[in-house]
Amino acid sequence: MAREVISTGNELAAKAAVEAGARFFGGYPITPSSEIMHVSSDMLPKVGGTAIQMEDEIAGISAALGASMAGTKSYTATSGPGISLKAEQIGLAFIAEIPLVIFNVMRGGPSTGLPTRVSQADIGQAQYPTHGDYASITLCAGSLTECYTQSVRAFNLAEKYMTPVFMLLDETIGHMHGKAMLPDTEEIESSIIDREKFHGNPSDYKPYDVPMNKPAVLNPMFEGYKYHITGLHHGDEGFPTEDAAQCEFNIERLVGKINTVHLENNGLDDLPDYEEVDLEDADVCIIAYGSIALGAYEAVKKLRSEGIKAGLFRPIMLWPSPIKRLEEIGKKFENRIMVTELNMGQYSKEIERVIKRNDFTTLLKANGRPIAPAEMVAKVKEMI
Repeated sequence: MAREVISTGNELAAKAAVEAGARFFGGYPITPSSEIMHVSSDMLPKVGGTAIQMEDEIAGISAALGASMAGTKSYTATSGPGISLKAEQIGLAFIAEIPLVIFNVMRGGPSTGLPTRVSQADIGQAQYPTHGDYASITLCAGSLTECYTQSVRAFNLAEKYMTPVFMLLDETIGHMHGKAMLPDTEEIESSIIDREKFHGNPSDYKPYDVPMNKPAVLNPMFEGYKYHITGLHHGDEGFPTEDAAQCEFNIERLVGKINTVHLENNGLDDLPDYEEVDLEDADVCIIAYGSIALGAYEAVKKLRSEGIKAGLFRPIMLWPSPIKRLEEIGKKFENRIMVTELNMGQYSKEIERVIKRNDFTTLLKANGRPIAPAEMVAKVKEMI
């Protein structure tokens, strides 16, 4: 039976982390994500977990990575400037294959930017948060309910693919206070994914000796299995190597374990990568994500009430992007697509890359203010 709660997006994200099995939070307060840390510091000790405020963002993610290496589901929370500071350790998580969920409650930037205003300016950063070659997983909540459900999914993906996973909220949805319908606890418990473990003879254990497009099998520390963790390229047991063939294999596998699986299965698991509203008979397609998709729902209703057949495509998994469906939308709607986002067109660039055209309309805003449904309606009317 579904649970009805009154809460904020940030509080629901923290609740999801605990109910997904996370037992360690390491971070540092930063607007507008601080409530995730506050709620975690209250909830985690009640279930035997730990929340620790470190001296800065770098120490926060370092502590969370250490806990994850020890076998504990872990997470950190921040906003764009904090991601910038955490970038080096995020790279370590990618190459060493340490699962971690990173909550980013987006605000305006660059630099200090607009700390208390809404933005979606970290979309590109979430795809490439650090240097080097890898493939990232990024989910984006479009409702209070998804602040919970997609956060649970983020932990499952991190554990399944042994990788850091980004869970994006924004200032509006993080601080929004309202009703959310959550799955019952039994449903959540049955959906939990834990990382694979090696159970054989310790002398046979080689955590990185896995086939192409498969994640490492990284047993928790202190359980009798010998291996090395490093940010350098490494061989089967984790020790550094400069062997050209091994280094090439490492990178191809890091990318392939996410991108190849996503393309073959049209998704990284059995949950949807996107939502569609009234697209089947639509003449015009609005593409929106995150909090402004809530306004896009209203815009579609208003346009249809005036005889204009509009529909909405809302990506939930931003990276890897839902390439197959975007290609289909590009062919069906041609130049009758409007992309709206709270930045200067970061996801629009991905849409242009996928559909191989730039003749779609954009409605963009980067001044910390939301985009109202009336603005979307007016922009669509300009197109037709």
